[in-house]
Order: sequence, then C-alpha cells, then structure tokens
Amino acid sequence: MTILIAGGGLSGLSLTARLAARPEPMGPIVVVDDGRRPLATAGWASWSVEPGLFGEAVSRTFDRFHVHAEGHDRHVDLGRYRYRYLRGDDFAAAVTRIAARRPDIRFLTGRVTAIRQAGSGAEAIVDGRVHHADWVFDSVLGPARPKAAAWLIFRGWHVRTPEPAFDPAVPTFFDFRTPQRRGASFVYVLPRGPQEALVEHTTFAPPESRGVARPQEQRAALREYSSAILKIRNGVVAREESASIPLSAAAVDRRRGSILAIGTKAGMVKASTGYAFARIQADSVAIAESLATHGHPFDLPEPKARHRLFDAALLDMITRHPAQLERVFSALFDRVSAEPVLRFLDEETSFTQEAKLFAALPPSLYTALARRHR
Repeated sequence: MTILIAGGGLSGLSLTARLAARPEPMGPIVVVDDGRRPLATAGWASWSVEPGLFGEAVSRTFDRFHVHAEGHDRHVDLGRYRYRYLRGDDFAAAVTRIAARRPDIRFLTGRVTAIRQAGSGAEAIVDGRVHHADWVFDSVLGPARPKAAAWLIFRGWHVRTPEPAFDPAVPTFFDFRTPQRRGASFVYVLPRGPQEALVEHTTFAPPESRGVARPQEQRAALREYSSAILKIRNGVVAREESASIPLSAAAVDRRRGSILAIGTKAGMVKASTGYAFARIQADSVAIAESLATHGHPFDLPEPKARHRLFDAALLDMITRHPAQLERVFSALFDRVSAEPVLRFLDEETSFTQEAKLFAALPPSLYTALARRHR
C-alpha cells in the first residue's frame, strides 16, 4: 500500500502521525508540502477530555474559561474537559519524532498542482512530475466546497506588556464588549503568561461579506478593548495574524475514487464555532483505523444530520439577527460547568441532553431551526 499526503499542515501532519503510530506497517508514505505556510507561527486551541497523541507537546492547559455576555462576568469550570493550546513548532516537532519510527515516511518539498484518479490508484502532479500512490489524501486542492453560509473573520494581536495584565490561568472564551457594527463580534484572549497573550477580535459575518475583512475597524476594536477592558498601557504588538474562514453546515463530498479530502477541504471546520483541531484528530484516527482494518480509508463515521441542522440554524440566526449570538452564548454558558455545552459542540449529546440545553435559548433559534427543517 502506497500513500501520498498532499499538504504538510495540520491535517496532513496529523494523519501522518496517526499512520506512523499504528502498530502495523502502512506505507511507504510521502508527504508533500510547498513550505509557503510555515508552522512556526501557527497554533491551535481545543477542548478535550484526554490529552491525545500530542498531549506532551501542549504548551498551555486550562480547566476553566472566563466569559462575558449581556453584562455578566462568569468563570465557568470545564468539568472533565481541558482547554489546550498547541504551538505549531511544537506540533511539527512531535510529528517528526513520531514519524522517525518509520523509515518509509518521506517528506518532500514541492507544489501540488493536480490530483487525479489513475487506474486503480491515484496520482499527484508535484512541480510537474507525476507521483503515483494507491491512496492520496488531499488537504491542498480538495473538492468543490459548498457555498458559505457565513464567514468567520478574525484578527489577533500577540501582545506583550511591561506589567502583568493577564490572568495566566484563565482564557477569555468570549467577551462581547466590542462594537457589533459588521456582525456578531466578540473578543477572545489566550494568555501565555501574565505579560503575554493573544488578543483576538472575531466576527461572524453574513455570506454577502465574502469574507472581506476591514483591518482598520478590527484594529480599532482591538485597541479599544486592550485599553478599556484589559487596561493595558504601553503594550507592544509583537505580531498580528488574521484570516477569513468560510462556514457551512452542508456535507462535503470528499471522496473521488482513490482520493480523499482531509482537513478544512473535507469540511472539518465546525460551522457553529470555527474550531477544527479536535475534529481533524478524530478524522485522522478513523482514516488510519479504516486503512488498517479494511485496506481502504472510507469506513468513516457519518456526520449526524441533526447537528448539521443545529449548525445551519445557528448560522442562519446570527447572520439575520447578529445580536442573538450574545444571547445564545450567554444562555449556554450560564452554568457552573461548561461540560454539557462542550459535549454538545462535540456532537456527543442525546436528544434529552440537547432539549435541556435548548430550553433557555432565544425563540429566534427555534424559528431558524423550523425554517431549515422545511
């Protein structure tokens, strides 16, 4: 069995590590990446019960959140969950260590320009050369993506301060004390110490925005929040990052013969949250298990239709009525423990558990659900 993984980002390297960690041989494996997006500046936060394959590489772990909505400040315990932050360079180093167990894994620098079926296998065109494999996992080109139902637009500042300004034990999961002019917006704060944090402005924008960011407005919002809420004086922005992510609850047709889309190209971004790390890990585990058990990568869990409906309804509601997002988040996290909410976002809840969560949510969400269910 020969495997080619197109793309050496989060999804490509996660799958590489999962395949390398299997006890049975699977390969040879070639990982192709053009190097245009170095992992050194990347990072991912996620919640999970267990630390997982990359647990030892995690740089920050939290057991509670700070949230602010509808004028109320809360510290919410995470129950069995932990919120973990993994830096890109630590992730890459962990993958390198795991892959070193397998001499048949090769990393190739090159640009993938085409991926196509070829007989009983597939082939990728890398810098004009043809590379054949039994299976190709594609995080670079991917299938046609569903039309965006909304956009997640964020801009983050990596801030350093001369004096302590952050609680290093508690991230701010969301704080709605920021202008709401362009869509439902909040600020997220991930501390890396008392004098260093990522301060990020996030907006759920309607589909007609096409993901077009307004940098000056976002920077003004970050300056205002840093000054008025965090009380930062003389802080330094060491680095800025930004992105616009299309959100859709529609299923992606990710299989093309011997080619399988992975990562964001496979719809792994959770439409209602914008998080993808944990979903990519679960998908990578399932792909590796399917290859080992069946000799093909297609025995994967089917997406749950009702959770796609929930995601679609939430996107519908917040693009039509942006102010409702603050009400939804306030109701969901108005509890001692966030564990039921995180379990719901992980799509691991029952109908009864979901009914209890939904009981306090605004009627506009039910209207959106009804509209989507027609």
